[in-house]
This record gives sequence, C-alpha cells and structure tokens, in this order.
Amino acid sequence: MEIKQLDKATYSGKKFTARYWTKGYYDIRPADCGFCIEYVPFETEVPKSFEDEFFGEWLDEPVAYGAFEGEKLLGYVEGAPENWNRRFRISNLCVFDDSARRRGIGSALMQTILAEAVQAGARMAVLETQSCNENAIAFYRKNGFEIIGFDLYAYSNTDPERHEVRLEMGKKLEENLRKK
Repeated sequence: MEIKQLDKATYSGKKFTARYWTKGYYDIRPADCGFCIEYVPFETEVPKSFEDEFFGEWLDEPVAYGAFEGEKLLGYVEGAPENWNRRFRISNLCVFDDSARRRGIGSALMQTILAEAVQAGARMAVLETQSCNENAIAFYRKNGFEIIGFDLYAYSNTDPERHEVRLEMGKKLEENLRKK
C-alpha cells in the first residue's frame, strides 16, 4: 500500500459512495441538566450509505490523500484548514472496500492528514460523523478524538428518529500547543 497526494484537477467533483454496517447508535436526548447520550443496539445489523464527492466545493484550500494498491484506490482522506479559528477540518476519511478494512489503511490515512494539519499550523483537528456510525466513532476515539459537540437536526428534522445525529469530534494537536 502507498499513500499519495491526490491531484485536485483529476479528482475534483468525482462521486463516490461511502458504505458501512452498524449494530447500534448513540441516542442523544435532552435531560434535566443538558443532554444524555446512551448506546442503543439495533435488533439486527443495519447497512448505511451516503453519496459524496472528492474535493467538495465548500472547502477552502482542500488537500486529499489516497491509499493505493497498484492503481486501485483503497481509501481516501480529505481536509482543509479553517484559518479563522486555526482548526483543520477532516471532511472525509473512507476505506472503500470491506476487504481493505482492518489492514491499517484508515490509520495510515489519519496519520497523513494529521501531519498535514500540524504543517498547516492548526491547533486542533475536527471532523463530523453520525451517531449511528459506531465503527467510525470507535476508530476516531482510538486515534485520540473525543466528542466535542452535536447537532440534533443537521441533516433533517427527523435525525433523532432516524438515529443519524451529527457528532462533532476533535483532537488537540499537541505539537502546536507547545509553539505558542
């Protein structure tokens, strides 16, 4: 496997489908003093997917890397600096094929984009995932991210009922904290 920076002119606007299976979700609901978060298993494993595209137009100065085996793109990570607050937004991290998962590809892509964030002078890396993407949440936690917020209605007015609440996760980039 080789990690290579992706050429924006070649990949920009190309679409892909991200797929995953989930056995449960994190239920987020109002409570007396704020909110309660509780893991709830589904009765059976549920497939999920969404459409996206490389180099989303909403990103300023995006950079992306691909994990390749020969000419085959196995996985992809994309991010961009948020200059106004010195954070780095990881907008996508996806391993495309189930047979490529659990081989260290996601971890290699994460380390590559975090190095990019440090080089960009970011104080923190942030990303978004859904409350039902339990494998992604576990992966991000393993890589030092923690839940820093959520939006109950980011995608639709029925996100809580669909068990797809937007979670924000973040990681302080220690190298940059020492530079202050």
